[in-house]
Amino acid sequence: MLLLALPLPALALPGFAEVKAGYRTSDATLLARDGQPLHRLRLDKSVRRLDWTPLKEISPALLRAVIVSEDKRFMEHDGIDWQAAGKAAWTNFWGGRTRGASTLTMQLAGLLDEDGQRRGRRSFLGKISQSTAALRLEGFWRKQEIAEAYLNLVSFRGELVGVGAMSRQLFGKWPHGLDEREAALAAALLRSPNAAPALVVKRACNLLKEMNRAGECEGLDGFATQALSGNLRSTEVDRSELPQSAPHLARKLLKQPGEQIRSSLDADLQQFAGDALRRHLTALRRQNVEDGAVLVLDNASGEILAWVGSSGDLSGAAEVDGVTALRQAGSTLKPFLYALAFERRNLTPASLLEDAPLTLDAGNGLYAPQNYEPDYKGWVSVRRALGGSLNVPAVKTLVRLGPERFHQRLKQTGFASLKESGDWYGYSLALGSADVSLLMLANAYRTLANAGQWGPLRATPGKTASPPPCQREGCSGVFNAPVRAVYSPASSFLIGHILSDRSARAGTFGLESWLATPYWTAAKTGTSKDMRDNWCAGWSRRYTVAVWVGNAGGSPMHDVSGVSGAAPVWREVMDWLHRGDARHGRSKIDSRPPSPPPGVVSRSIRFEPPREPAREEWFMAGTESSLIRAADNRALARIAYPAEGSIIALDPDIPPQHQRIPLRLSAPAGNHWRWQLDAQPLGPADRLKHWLPQPGKHRLTLHDAQNALIDSVTFEVRALRSRR
Repeated sequence: MLLLALPLPALALPGFAEVKAGYRTSDATLLARDGQPLHRLRLDKSVRRLDWTPLKEISPALLRAVIVSEDKRFMEHDGIDWQAAGKAAWTNFWGGRTRGASTLTMQLAGLLDEDGQRRGRRSFLGKISQSTAALRLEGFWRKQEIAEAYLNLVSFRGELVGVGAMSRQLFGKWPHGLDEREAALAAALLRSPNAAPALVVKRACNLLKEMNRAGECEGLDGFATQALSGNLRSTEVDRSELPQSAPHLARKLLKQPGEQIRSSLDADLQQFAGDALRRHLTALRRQNVEDGAVLVLDNASGEILAWVGSSGDLSGAAEVDGVTALRQAGSTLKPFLYALAFERRNLTPASLLEDAPLTLDAGNGLYAPQNYEPDYKGWVSVRRALGGSLNVPAVKTLVRLGPERFHQRLKQTGFASLKESGDWYGYSLALGSADVSLLMLANAYRTLANAGQWGPLRATPGKTASPPPCQREGCSGVFNAPVRAVYSPASSFLIGHILSDRSARAGTFGLESWLATPYWTAAKTGTSKDMRDNWCAGWSRRYTVAVWVGNAGGSPMHDVSGVSGAAPVWREVMDWLHRGDARHGRSKIDSRPPSPPPGVVSRSIRFEPPREPAREEWFMAGTESSLIRAADNRALARIAYPAEGSIIALDPDIPPQHQRIPLRLSAPAGNHWRWQLDAQPLGPADRLKHWLPQPGKHRLTLHDAQNALIDSVTFEVRALRSRR
């Protein structure tokens, strides 16, 4: 009656199903879109728990050893072993030593009662409470459920909680494979989880003798020492049986121990992309290449289908995520530059630009861009300049547009890492001097694939929006921004048509290269300064694939360009995506070229003089022409200094008549070109090089011989007081 009169926490003991459902591993798991495990990530550092292990998957030898060690009459009593309790009380009364009388059921009750564990269960009232809870457990739980729950919740040694973690960590095997000797060692740990190895061996040997397995004691000392130090765990077994794919995305998505998040990743594609990257990087090891990353997107949905952040153990910095790390973009920004020029009607795919040595006044020095190859092509069409990735024509195009205008368009295209102004980057922005991430770059190319519509990415399937996997610069704004029109369908089509044209890139890459797929794709490579970064990004009708190859530490590669470094991996992944696979329900992917949208027209063109063969060319409607001539120097004209929005401070310690502001052009002035300041004539552009500044806000304009406006900037001059 005393037991029933006490206010017992046992009255609130949960059922077996509730305990099992509430069990949480110390890991979280990232799943593929079909539910396959991709990566397990440990988040709870205080304990080590693996998945719940059903009783049928636990070695009978371990269950037998635990029962013999802890509760011989487990299958007979109703929660309390009265015979053992009486013997313990009698021995305790006479001052003797006893093994104790707590049954497995009583121990489980203590494990379920967290408050009781904190208060301590060895007090008299604690034992009464625990005994009452054990009686109630036996009334509602089956013996098999009690044994299963106990073995999953009990601590074995150190941080190891549960039979799964104990078996994997100490013996390098799953619980169903434990033999008699291993089972005895595990059972011996229950009474004193952190006991010295010698004491554990002594208890285990006594237990083996009690089970008539005394022969197993031979050599137990050395075996136990290895097991308790973790030396029996097999790294190779762990690697093959525990999922370790997509670790970088897992670290971004998984937040709570025990959670399982279904991602948008395709498990087979993820594995293939990682293998392709590692295989190719292995071949490049002698050229000082060890890192890389691959990203695959679904064009329509924005779902991420593969996220390979590094080359794994090939890398000395495998923890660095190459998908979100910021690197110089190289020539991969050129398509967006030409798309802007098409939209502003500054250029067409047939326009001629001179590929020749160029030196520009950049305000703080001279800028002399050079091509990747040490030669120049002379007058080339935009189609050939972009297809062949020629640097000088790209810089001349940026001169025409202005760095700030291009910078703003890149920001709209999702390159949130471009924190400085366009004038800060200067003309080198045309050649990818800015730092971007592979994630931003891939989604920018997906924008071109989607007729100029930029949309956010998502890492989980079947949702209208996904939480952003990270908040760092490398993926800022890629996951949570609204859909927006960045380029017109017409300009996007023209860029795609050029980047899919083998003949356009033949002068640089040849007709047959890694970019020349047997199905329709548009692709662009890039190499940053000193060969520190390789890029290849491109799209088909359904997918966008982007690859980066380099070194996480920033050291340069040896003679590795985008077409030899990143392009082979890009091609392998694209081929896999378009192979068709009946095993996975994939039909042959549509590989036809996209249809021309409204707003583009086709014309037969010829060049005068015939610098390139006559051909059929696409134009934005209203810019078409059948006869193409070279542009004049007006195409390069731009006010280089003062820059738009400049604030110029006069030095109060220098006499005003000795202070001048330089007026600089980005190209030589044409005949009879003139400056105007605040709508008033200032002088000839070819002779007037400096201006006596006047405080205030000003507008400087450049006009041709017919007084047509060529360029204009606004700036401010401020007079500071002397500090003397």
